[in-house]
Amino acid sequence: MNEARLALQTPLNILLATKGEESYDLFMPANQRVHLDHSTKHAATMSTARQLQPISVADYLSGEQNAVHKHEYVEGVIYAMVGATNTHNRIATNGTGSLHAQLRGKSCQVFNSDTKIRVRQTRGTRFYYPDLSVVCRVNPAGDTFQDEPVVIVEVMSESTRRTDEYEKRESYLSINSVRVYIRVEQSSAAAVVDRRVDSGFEREVYIGQDAVIPLPEIQCDLALTDLYENVEFLPLEADDESEQSDH
Repeated sequence: MNEARLALQTPLNILLATKGEESYDLFMPANQRVHLDHSTKHAATMSTARQLQPISVADYLSGEQNAVHKHEYVEGVIYAMVGATNTHNRIATNGTGSLHAQLRGKSCQVFNSDTKIRVRQTRGTRFYYPDLSVVCRVNPAGDTFQDEPVVIVEVMSESTRRTDEYEKRESYLSINSVRVYIRVEQSSAAAVVDRRVDSGFEREVYIGQDAVIPLPEIQCDLALTDLYENVEFLPLEADDESEQSDH
């Protein structure tokens, strides 16, 4: 996961928690918008929260285009995202660069953490920002999300591990196009892979700088020596330091 998340139940709470510069009606439907001065923001939050309906997909996408901070969307609830460590960002950049170089001239394309993935399930729609994704059937250029990723990569931290291993794993693996879901560590050269097979998904573990994750699904390999190039490993207790300081 590229950034830590705060679970927020209302658009007012989203903006209070992130301390952003957005207006307080950013994610509200037009007929529910209110404008609050500084002295009434906190008092209004609790009373207003009980009355607000879940945010619609259309309102989320509209608000996200103008938001200072990124937000993920889970079935009507929006989650604010805060900054990641330099180690986290270096790993994600290395992975994006490695796959981009290998995919030149091919039909599949790599996208960085600014591209959302839409997950459509019976119980509702979700939008996540993975650290990188590879898509072979891309959405129209004007969209702000992709629907058919083949490979998804998340860089894990201790604060995001539970979400990456459970909530996001369940969501990503429900997408028919997904063939590989990779979770990468920050504290050592290691990765866990879920790979689609005829019977479902199989779990693979790769450890050490010499390990290479084969990706025949997109005619690439992801070598851990490339993924961790110029990376300073963080101890487990420190890999969330910058994320927690933003809360």
